Amino acid sequence: MQEKFMNVAIKEALKAKEKDEVPIGAVIVIDGKIISRAHNLMEKTQLATAHAEVLAINKACKKLKSWRLDNAEMYITVEPCAMCAGAIANARIKKVYFGAYESKSGCAESKYKVLSDNGLNHSVEYCGGIKQEICANIIKNYFKSKRIKKSLD
Repeated sequence: MQEKFMNVAIKEALKAKEKDEVPIGAVIVIDGKIISRAHNLMEKTQLATAHAEVLAINKACKKLKSWRLDNAEMYITVEPCAMCAGAIANARIKKVYFGAYESKSGCAESKYKVLSDNGLNHSVEYCGGIKQEICANIIKNYFKSKRIKKSLD
């Protein structure tokens, strides 16, 4: 099941890449059913908060008419940043599965442990490394192509 839902998150990341957005995708699942999906839209919206995770949370809350996503699981192609990890904890998401680890800004495990911090009202279970190589390659290749393009300009 984890791979099935991560595949959907990967498709969302690829949609972001097609739009020249940082290719990160997120999916929220309750009882084995996808209730929301999103990808980064910061460039399109010019909003700093338009990360895949925040957009997916907003869609799920709207659909369920509740800010509490207690029974939800989230699948993300890259380890969430501080903002997204905070939003995940605030939404009371039960468990997060992510693909690639993010050594510079990952806030599940790599840089900070926001999801499991005892000082928050809610602690989120998480599991990293789901389809890690694919997820890592998507984002690495995106930034590599940006650097190549910039050097040619």
